Amino acid sequence: MNGSIRFPHLGIVLEHVIRYISVGGFEIACYGIVISAAMVTGLLLAMKVAKATGQDPDDYFDLGFAAIIVSVVCARAYYVIFSWDYYRDHLTEILNLRQGGLAIYGGVIGGVATALLFARHRKMGCGRVLDTAVVGLVWGQAAGRWGNFFNREAFGGYTDGLLAMQLPVSDVRAHEITGTMRAHIQTIGGTDYIQVHPTFLYESLWNLGVLGVLLFITFRVRRRKDGTVFLAYLLLYGTGRFWIEGLRTDQLLWPGTHLAVSQILSGIIVIVSVVLLAAETKNKKGTEEHGTERTAEKKD
Repeated sequence: MNGSIRFPHLGIVLEHVIRYISVGGFEIACYGIVISAAMVTGLLLAMKVAKATGQDPDDYFDLGFAAIIVSVVCARAYYVIFSWDYYRDHLTEILNLRQGGLAIYGGVIGGVATALLFARHRKMGCGRVLDTAVVGLVWGQAAGRWGNFFNREAFGGYTDGLLAMQLPVSDVRAHEITGTMRAHIQTIGGTDYIQVHPTFLYESLWNLGVLGVLLFITFRVRRRKDGTVFLAYLLLYGTGRFWIEGLRTDQLLWPGTHLAVSQILSGIIVIVSVVLLAAETKNKKGTEEHGTERTAEKKD
């Protein structure tokens, strides 16, 4: 393994980006460290938002503990299901998370399902729970994407754009190198590099933007229904993921097709969220007009 990662147009050269750290002779993957840190900090953020909005942070601590476990299981299951052509011949690797292999959408599905069941069990409003928890979720997604950076994965095809990233050929999985990428291989200091879209970075930055919007809605938009923040997350995250997924070379494909599962799911999520947000806006407008009419009648 060469260990270097380069961003040539930004003038950034990282010579020794490690994949593991050794503790007492045991190697711990940086991927796992980053994912764990993202989950914990996401939970802390959700608890902070809960406190700021008059809720009990302890409820979200309990929810987060359960959701993290379920989300990891679901994220791995999602990845394995749509990579079954490989895992059916490598069953012993299904539980090996050290090399990555967590599909974000699987984790989101597991987390949302857990939040809904938790809210029902605690007799809390489902919309309000989702609105609060999703702020921590999108932060976790933004931070967690940097696990892909250490794993040299989740990158896109060839690009010569400003954020182009160069990775040693020896450090990436061969099946993720396209013909176009091979045609543009550059040899620097005796090492062959591919030059690609850093899609993990695109998604991390996009999610930070989504987080900003969600926090604005949470604390600045007063007259809104519970669930609005969650629907905004679905719309914004789904839109970004649909675009970014199209750039990647490691897509999980729908069996028997060349369609990326995450793009299909993103498209559905965007459509559904737009419809629900439009319906909510229409209902709100209708309620306000009805209220205005009743006020006018009283004055008459």
